[in-house]
Amino acid sequence: MQVRKTNYMVNATPTFEVLTEEEIEAIYFSALTVLYETGVRVYDEEGIDLAHSGGAIVEDRDEKSALVKMPPWMVDKALSTLPRKVVVIGPDRKHKMELFKNQIYFGAGSDTPFTIDPYTGKRRRATYEDVKNFAKIAQAMPNIDFHMSLGIVQDVSVGTYDRWQYLAMLEETTKPINITAVDLDGLKDQYEMALIRVGGKEEWRKGPIFSLYIEPVSPLSHSTEVIQKLLFASDHEIPFVYTPCPLAGATSPCTLAGTMVQALTESLFGIVLSQLRRPGTSLIIGGLMSNMDMRTTVYCYGSPEMALLSAAYTQITKWLGVPEYETCGCSDAKMFDEQAALEATINTTTAALIGGNMIHDVGYLEQGLTSAMEMMVATDEIIDRVKCILRGIPVNDETKALDVMDEVGPGGHFLDHDHTYERFKTEIWRPKITDRLNWQNWEAAGSKSYRDRVHERVLEILEAETEPLMDEAMVKELRHICELADERHKDEELDVDMFG
Repeated sequence: MQVRKTNYMVNATPTFEVLTEEEIEAIYFSALTVLYETGVRVYDEEGIDLAHSGGAIVEDRDEKSALVKMPPWMVDKALSTLPRKVVVIGPDRKHKMELFKNQIYFGAGSDTPFTIDPYTGKRRRATYEDVKNFAKIAQAMPNIDFHMSLGIVQDVSVGTYDRWQYLAMLEETTKPINITAVDLDGLKDQYEMALIRVGGKEEWRKGPIFSLYIEPVSPLSHSTEVIQKLLFASDHEIPFVYTPCPLAGATSPCTLAGTMVQALTESLFGIVLSQLRRPGTSLIIGGLMSNMDMRTTVYCYGSPEMALLSAAYTQITKWLGVPEYETCGCSDAKMFDEQAALEATINTTTAALIGGNMIHDVGYLEQGLTSAMEMMVATDEIIDRVKCILRGIPVNDETKALDVMDEVGPGGHFLDHDHTYERFKTEIWRPKITDRLNWQNWEAAGSKSYRDRVHERVLEILEAETEPLMDEAMVKELRHICELADERHKDEELDVDMFG
């Protein structure tokens, strides 16, 4: 008989918290103070006028920019119309993200200038084919729910790579995509491509097939390109991530609390402007925050501070009732190695336990400058392992198995009992790449390291035959948009030093 207890609380999953509610409130109300008293610098006339028409104070205006200050009531009003749930689907409508409190989805990062060649192991500049291959990997990974490019296409005009990246992803994955855009024209072209792929504006309204990444400039600045993309996305029902990327000690205060206050200030401005433009605009709060390593001056992607900041910021967004853009599966290592696996495991675990929504950057190495397919495949299994932990341990009459122990009795075994056969596939986590052979069998299988096995899985996916996801006519139509963009940018050349 199941024992019932008074005041017995059941946690379906393990719990993890960084901030108390009082600390969350302190950060939020401090951000309101900064937004009202310090203000943010806006470099777009239309954005400045929109904010002013909605009640903002505009000061220190010149030909290029103005200081915009928003009273707290503007934030309250904007939050009242901001959707608490954001939906993004894949172009085949079989894959879908429903972003709201504690719903977790994992995906790649974007726009790395370099990648590790899966055949030579050498670090080189990313190409169109690389972005296609990453999308193919994402399509095959069961724990990757959405995709980003994981490379900058550098074998096209510098001003058109965003269109080609989107086409490359559409060719190889049917999962929701989070795009980046060089500028407003790049966003317009990709939106046109999406309408072709999904079948028109009415089909788009039934479920947008991409979300947009927008990044304001820390500290407290919002560029012309950022505002233009925000306004276009709001006008065309494009859900977008508004993600500050402050660097503690460099572009934000050295203290982690101060960094969160600044990031939230920058995010709240994006929320208010979007809701002034079109109430009900879907926005996902981003907060890619980390620290600068004071010895090397790099932006750390594998530090404990990044994991802490991401987890704490997720708590703040859950308190606000707004979907959040988290970070995991990334590392400061230069290749897929022990450091990469260590750092990816820690930041994946914290992101999942805290309940982040759109958890990205799987596959990042070298502070987001380099991508690796091995990192993506390995993190997929790390995510799977963490999901097993998230299931917790259900405790009830059936799982306690008292009757089974009674039937087997002292000195027996459970290998041939029906209870074992009925449950071992669902109760016990089964790795796909992790090795559990004994020494002799491991030697007989080739004495392969974890890196070897991950690499083999990458090549297996890349070399597998797959059916085209789009017919030739649609691919040709999408390519034509990219080619027209190339023609407009034909005089541009890729600066070989632009990525270091």
